[in-house]
Amino acid sequence: MRITEKAKNAALQAAIGQGLHYLEKDPETNIPKLMHLIDKLTPDDWYRAQRNAFRNVIESKNHWYDLILKVYDLDAGVRQTFFQNFIMNAALLGSATQEEVSEREDCNVPWAILLDPTSACNMHCIGCWAAEYGNRLNLTFDELDSIVTQGKALGTHMYIFTGGEPLVRKKDVIALCEKHSDCEFLSFTNGTLIDEAFCQDMLRVKNFVPAISLEGFAEANDSRRGEGTFEKVKAAMALLKSHKLPFGISTCYTSKNYNDICSEEFYDMIIEAGALFVWFFHYMPVGSGAVPELLPTPEQRAEVYHRIRNFRQSKPIFAMDFQNDGQYVGGCIAGGRRYMHINARGDVEPCVFIHYSNCNIRNCTLLEALKSPIFMAYHRQQPFNENMLQPCPMLENPEKLRAIVKETGAVSTDYESPEDVDTLCDRTTPYAKNWQPTADALWKAQCETCAHHNDCQ
Repeated sequence: MRITEKAKNAALQAAIGQGLHYLEKDPETNIPKLMHLIDKLTPDDWYRAQRNAFRNVIESKNHWYDLILKVYDLDAGVRQTFFQNFIMNAALLGSATQEEVSEREDCNVPWAILLDPTSACNMHCIGCWAAEYGNRLNLTFDELDSIVTQGKALGTHMYIFTGGEPLVRKKDVIALCEKHSDCEFLSFTNGTLIDEAFCQDMLRVKNFVPAISLEGFAEANDSRRGEGTFEKVKAAMALLKSHKLPFGISTCYTSKNYNDICSEEFYDMIIEAGALFVWFFHYMPVGSGAVPELLPTPEQRAEVYHRIRNFRQSKPIFAMDFQNDGQYVGGCIAGGRRYMHINARGDVEPCVFIHYSNCNIRNCTLLEALKSPIFMAYHRQQPFNENMLQPCPMLENPEKLRAIVKETGAVSTDYESPEDVDTLCDRTTPYAKNWQPTADALWKAQCETCAHHNDCQ
C-alpha cells in the first residue's frame, strides 16, 4: 500500500477510535453527533460515499440506526473488543498489510481464514458437506496457533471456525481466542453445546462470536438436523441474549426450506431472539451424501434474492446472501481473495465447498499454500463470470472448476469417498444451465438500477 494510503488509514483509525470513545459515554445522545466529529477529524473527500450513507442512517433513525443501538446493548467489554479487532485490526490495518503482501507476492491474501478444529460433530444433518470428512480428524492447538500467527503476519485478523462442530473443541477454541486477543473469532455452530460456562468464557475472552445454524422453524429445521434441535437453538439464543453476548444466524436455503428462512416471520423471530446478523448460504451438492433434490429451482432462488433485498430496507439485522450478493464483493471471494479454508486434516482448500487441494499446512507455510497451483488458478481467473449472480466455479460455472482441478493436479480431500471433479460438476451442470436465464435477467435489471443510481460496481 502506498505511504499516502497508509497515512490516510492511520488518520481514519484515529478518527474512528475517538468517535467510538465518544459514543461510549452516552450512545443514544452522541450517535447523532458522531458524523460531525468524524468530519472534523478527516478531510471532506475521504470515504465520502460511506460517510454519507452512515450520516443518512443517523439522520433518518431508520432500521440501521436501531441495529446500532442493539450493538450498544451488548456487554461493553465485548463490544469494545469487537470494534478494535474487527474494524481496526481486520478491516483497516489488516487490509493494508494484506494488500502490501498481495502486491509483493503476486497472490491472493485472505481477509478471513476458515479453520476446522475437528471433523467430529455431535449431530449428523441431512445433506451436510462436512460429514464427508469423517469424525476422526483434528488440528492440534499448536497447529491452529501456528496458522493464526502466520496469518497475522500477512495481515489477517479474522478467523472463522467450521467443522464438524467446532465447540466439540471448546477449550482449545477459547485458548486460541485468549492467546490471540488482537483477532476476532467467529464460529459456525449448531448451538447445542452453548451453555452457561461457555457464555462465561465468551465474556472473559471477549473476541468470540457464534453463528448458529438454523434452517427455518421447527419442522423445516428438525427435518434436517434432528428432532428437538430447534428448541435447543432457541435456548442457546436466549442464554446468549441474557448475557448480552453477540451472535448471528447461519442458514442454508434449499428447495424445501427457502420459504421459511426468508419469510418475515423468520426474520422477526431471530431479531427478537437477539441475532445481529444472518448469513444465507445456498445448498451445495458436495460429496457422496449430496441430495440434488435440495437444490433450489431458479424461481425459488430468485424469490430468496428479492425477499432478502426487500428486508434490508426495513429490518434491523445485517443480512448477507452469499450466492446472490456477488455484486458487493466482485464475485467469488474464495481462493484467498477474501477467504480460504483449512480442513481438520490440514489440507488447504480454496473454498469451504471446494474439496480439492495441492498442499497441506503441515508441510508448507500459509504463504506457500496461497501460491499453490489451485490458489494461483483462482487468483488469475477471478471473477469467474461477469454476471455476479453466477459467481461460483462449481455451482454456476462448472466448466471452470473442471479445468482448474485438472490443470493444477489438485486432488480430492474427501477422505471417506474421494469425489472426481467430473462427478461433482456433472451434478451441478444442469443447475447452472437452468439458472443462467434467470440470473441474466436479474443481473440486467440490477445493473440498470445501479446505473440509474450511479453506484453499480
